[in-house]
Amino acid sequence: MTSQQLADSMEEYNRLKFKLLAFTLAAGVVITLVVWINYGWQISLSYGVGALVGLVYFRMLTKSVDSLGGESNRLGFARLGLFVLLMAIAAKSDQLQILPAFFGFMTYKAAVLAIIAQDLSRT
Repeated sequence: MTSQQLADSMEEYNRLKFKLLAFTLAAGVVITLVVWINYGWQISLSYGVGALVGLVYFRMLTKSVDSLGGESNRLGFARLGLFVLLMAIAAKSDQLQILPAFFGFMTYKAAVLAIIAQDLSRT
């Protein structure tokens, strides 16, 4: 692979990362607002907190992929701990509910599926 091809591939990868993060953020905001309108502030808060934690998780995941081949394995445990912490806080909190927080966390997966569907529709 030439250096130009490598640079083009990295540029495409960085565009994809940005697109996924932006879509995750946008979807989290829109869905949180829809949940607020339809189900009230408490469920909306749970979903929004879950979506925010999911966005942080996804950002940590992209940093981990960026450093593939490096020495550190620390981020894998931090990502898992982030999810476990969200679920523990939701379980103990009077303000948060577990299921909406979990669905909010999974918003980044919806972004991945939407980007895949978009790419498949182009071919």
